[in-house]
Amino acid sequence: MPQIAYDQLIDTALRGVVRTVLEQAAESGLTDGHHFYLTFRTQAPGVEVPEYLRARYPEEMTIVLEHEFWGLDVNQHGFAVTLAFGGRHERLVVPFVAITGFADPSVKFGLQFHAIDEADDLFDDEDEEVDEEMFEIEDRLSEGQDNGRAAPTPEAEAGDNVVALDRFRKR
Repeated sequence: MPQIAYDQLIDTALRGVVRTVLEQAAESGLTDGHHFYLTFRTQAPGVEVPEYLRARYPEEMTIVLEHEFWGLDVNQHGFAVTLAFGGRHERLVVPFVAITGFADPSVKFGLQFHAIDEADDLFDDEDEEVDEEMFEIEDRLSEGQDNGRAAPTPEAEAGDNVVALDRFRKR
């Protein structure tokens, strides 16, 4: 029997917490002083940042979602957000597997993730699906749906927010 990779299972579950928090922020905005620090690997597959930022942060980059961010869009694989860097608005796309840290200092909450060197392996089966979903995010935003809030995902519009646990049960 292969060994169970509990550390990877825990990281995956906790990245789900980050996804849920970002979905709530995309839908309702940040309230009660909440703000987020997100650290991610800039070279991870699927990360899209302008080249000048990647050159400045070749390994990891930390972004802050507090007062000035626009178009936060979240799906099951990652998030996209527009931030200001030196007066320039730049769109970043970050898959959840690229995240190495998350903090909400307003409630003294933080998560640290293992660096996933196997991110390439994790993405191999889903690479095209991830790329397609991220491009769909960009397409919706470029069509003028970027109003400071996330455009609803096709899944949300279809009411497909429920995952049936039956598919995970041993038969």
